[in-house]
Amino acid sequence: MKRAAVLLLTLTAAAGAESIQERGKRVLDEALRALGGDAFLAMQDRVETGRAYSFYRQELRGLSVARIYTRYLAPPASPDPGFLGVRERQAFGKDEYSAVLFADGKGWEVTFRGARPMPAELVARFKDTTERNFFYILRMRLKEPGLIIESRGAEVWSNMPVEVVDIIDSENRVTTVFFHRSEKWPVRQFFVRRDEKTRQRNEEVTVFSKYRDVGGGVQWPHVIQRERNGEKIFEMYSDSVAINQNLTDALFTLPANMKILPPKR
Repeated sequence: MKRAAVLLLTLTAAAGAESIQERGKRVLDEALRALGGDAFLAMQDRVETGRAYSFYRQELRGLSVARIYTRYLAPPASPDPGFLGVRERQAFGKDEYSAVLFADGKGWEVTFRGARPMPAELVARFKDTTERNFFYILRMRLKEPGLIIESRGAEVWSNMPVEVVDIIDSENRVTTVFFHRSEKWPVRQFFVRRDEKTRQRNEEVTVFSKYRDVGGGVQWPHVIQRERNGEKIFEMYSDSVAINQNLTDALFTLPANMKILPPKR
């Protein structure tokens, strides 16, 4: 009789346990609430201002005052697999003397000399990296057909207790995100990307820290660090982040009189 009671309790506990999908969804729901909930989902644009550092083989290659402008787009009425719901302008220098612009499936390097088209592989990398960024997934892709969310369970990363979740899209691309157990927001993400030309396997890692309220309860990381295959490639230290600044199309569109330069060879 006692053995039967123990078995019944075990089965009851198992029936009440979360599946990996339920746990994964719960962790994402908690992250969304921690990042601002409806206010986060209603974010229309963002301006990040601070210091940007780029690295090559772990050596500092460049540093600059940087301002990154991001604007979210309304999704098309009918599904479009090529749609990227964001435009981005990365401006450098106190007077923004140069910029990198990604909009409408194209990329441009903009200087006082004119605008030069960016290589197709860099534009494709920007699209893939953006689509697999957790904040973009949370803001733009949660209702996407075929999106699967699965928990990997609890771990300790960098002496920090975390929940680990895999986000898998309909193309079987996996983004793995580490969430702080108590604060709930993401602290690390990684995914594997294949180089289109060489087919080399690249592991892309991003670490997020120093979250601050940027308006209306929306939390955003002020330090973002990226690595590729274990080597540091980029760091951004934001002095300020502002959202819903009514950014217009003009910021993400080349002026009609701007000279178009030939692509780099």
